[in-house]
Amino acid sequence: MNIDLHPLHHHFQDKISINGEYLIDSSYYKNSEILSIDPVIVEGDILQKENDDGQLEDYISCSIKGFIYIEDSVSLEKIKYPIFIEFDDFIEENAYFNQNVLDIFEFLWENILLEVPLHYTEVKDFDSFQGDGWKLIHEDEVEGHQLFRDLLKDFEKE
Repeated sequence: MNIDLHPLHHHFQDKISINGEYLIDSSYYKNSEILSIDPVIVEGDILQKENDDGQLEDYISCSIKGFIYIEDSVSLEKIKYPIFIEFDDFIEENAYFNQNVLDIFEFLWENILLEVPLHYTEVKDFDSFQGDGWKLIHEDEVEGHQLFRDLLKDFEKE
């Protein structure tokens, strides 16, 4: 996902558009909570903008949209989770110095990983999740539940 920055750096263009669809290789997410990813759509521009020191730096303003598939925290089923990321920042650390090339994959992947929720469920009916001597309860029910109160009393004693 290399982008040629030569036209921007030599003032042939004021900005470079980065509109496209990108496929993330499964080797990137095999050790993460992500089960799979649909191709992501990136729309935005790269331009030069003054930093705090008054120097021109490469700046990216874009949106990243798509769907990731994760495991439901309750049902353990594969579910589709939408991602939408607005990204606006200086990008010098991602550029290959003196080569006028920018690889947007690293910042793209880092921002997708930041969108993965720690816990997410689409389960609405918690009553169907029960067994012999146990029952899954919604967090709104916890405070009124006798077992929870007993555990709190034991905790307070220690």
